[in-house]
Amino acid sequence: MSEVPYEQITYTVADRIATVELNRPDARNGYTRQMAYEIADALRGADTDHAVRAVVLTGAGRDFCVGADLAAGGGKEQGFATKADEETVAQVEAGTYQEPAGVVTRVLYAMNKPVIAAVRGAAVGVGSTMLLPADYRLAARDARFGFPFTRRGIVPEGASAWFLPRLVGLGRAMDWLISGRIVRAEEALAAGLVTSLHEADEVLNAAYALARELAAKTAPVSVAVTRQLVYRMAWADTPEEVHRLDSRLVFDTVRGADAKEGVASFFERRDPDFPGRVPEGLPGYLPWRADSA
Repeated sequence: MSEVPYEQITYTVADRIATVELNRPDARNGYTRQMAYEIADALRGADTDHAVRAVVLTGAGRDFCVGADLAAGGGKEQGFATKADEETVAQVEAGTYQEPAGVVTRVLYAMNKPVIAAVRGAAVGVGSTMLLPADYRLAARDARFGFPFTRRGIVPEGASAWFLPRLVGLGRAMDWLISGRIVRAEEALAAGLVTSLHEADEVLNAAYALARELAAKTAPVSVAVTRQLVYRMAWADTPEEVHRLDSRLVFDTVRGADAKEGVASFFERRDPDFPGRVPEGLPGYLPWRADSA
């Protein structure tokens, strides 16, 4: 096991699984700018670490995250200051400013490795919005979600107006975002926000079990391409653009080393040992790679 020191999160790697844990339990994991930067840094590190095959995102204590820590002092690095300094104003005017939730959701969206969120207790405000780009959201039966921005006189953050309708549908997203009401775990499951429900003391174990399965059974390059295919192309105007790209991808991958290992392991009835790695093994012609270059 390896551990990287942070102040407001913990980051560990063991058994090919990286764990990113929000670690301010006395503040119910209240979100700060420093926490945002630390989470984003840890996620980037996991995404480029060949020893990591999956990421588990969770929170220490009884709650995942109760939202922005408005009592963290209001400083630029700690809290959500209501008085902007000159540097921040200049960033806003230049279009380069990032609100704190988006610091994390942008990284999650662009990742090549699967992310499994394990949620218990409150996941409110940024505690909900940061979960939206995860691939799986496992929740305790006591979990409760909420997007209370209109009740605070502000607007949805972290590109949640883009992510949430894609997960739960436009009508339900409108209800949750406009009303700002609390959403219980059962409703979140029925709506598709949550993948599965578990007892509070079992949700993290369930997340690790899923992470181990993904690490043991799936090919890193295939997972990375599939994840981004869905995110980037599921809402294309027609299926033709997707079909052109996946035709080329299928043509290339069925002749590759990962496919040979996948077939061999199937017939030999063993877990595969895929040789492909990310990002080195990603095809150079993926259109979103050019966009991010």
